[in-house]
Amino acid sequence: MTLVDDPPVGSPPPGDESEPSPQGRRWRRRARPAPDTPVPPLSPRLRLVRAALLLLAIVAGSLVVQLVVVSGVQHRAAQQQLFNSFRLQLAEGTAPVGPVDFEGRLIAPGSPVAFLEIPRLGVSEVVVSGTASGSTFAGPGHRRDTPLPGVAGTSVLLGRGSAYGGPFGRLDELESGDLVRVTTGQGVFEFDVLGVRREGDPVPPLPSPDDARLLLMTTHGGSFLPSGVLRVDAEATTPAVGGAAPLFTAATLPTSEQPMAADTSTMWALVLWLEGLVLAVLGFVWAWFRWSRAKAWVVFLPLIVVVGLATSQQAARLLPNML
Repeated sequence: MTLVDDPPVGSPPPGDESEPSPQGRRWRRRARPAPDTPVPPLSPRLRLVRAALLLLAIVAGSLVVQLVVVSGVQHRAAQQQLFNSFRLQLAEGTAPVGPVDFEGRLIAPGSPVAFLEIPRLGVSEVVVSGTASGSTFAGPGHRRDTPLPGVAGTSVLLGRGSAYGGPFGRLDELESGDLVRVTTGQGVFEFDVLGVRREGDPVPPLPSPDDARLLLMTTHGGSFLPSGVLRVDAEATTPAVGGAAPLFTAATLPTSEQPMAADTSTMWALVLWLEGLVLAVLGFVWAWFRWSRAKAWVVFLPLIVVVGLATSQQAARLLPNML
């Protein structure tokens, strides 16, 4: 008799050399424990790349939040302050009636110069001096190379169509004959809309030297993606008044106050805020590895939010002044 060793446990019976079924192979792969291999740490270069991507995401996200959410709140707060200031000036008889104040000083950009009302659109906005991006944050701006509304000539007002309250965002809904009312230091003036025109549309005839006309300008197209400039012409139905000639001309007006222009005068402030944001992000990354993650979020998240919004506020000056 030949002695045969018992087959090992789990081996197929003699004579059955078939391969295990696919289900069995999958079961075995699932049942086999995964090797416990630690994740290798990132190299210094990859850590730097991650910090740069985090910084870019913070700047982009902060800019979107600034334009879509925060800017509207800032606009309403600025309008309330401007309204209180301008109403007091009207009561005291010190409201501007020209390019200089009652003491002979040039009206500072961002100062209130008029109160604009468009009943059809529900618009009630304080108009500020100047049309640079920093000025139109607060409200519609008066081009300083044109007379104030109500003075003989054509007064030009630029307003934002989307961000910072978008006070001129519905100008395309105006129709011929709609009322526009403007209050300045020289009185209340009413205008009738002549029409809305876009790029390439015919320009209405020039007014006579003794008539007052109002030109409202904003962006045309999708929100935050303008495709051109929209213009609304309005003619005064109340007598025009005389006033001091503008101190600027189309040739001497700063480039930042032209339609759809950006304001680069505060680039230094943007650089400083960006440096602060870089330091905050680097501090967050350092705390992420040195401290617990909870402590890193608690300490650095408020700082990053505040610095990020301040950075986006400065970056918004580089966008068109009528956006």
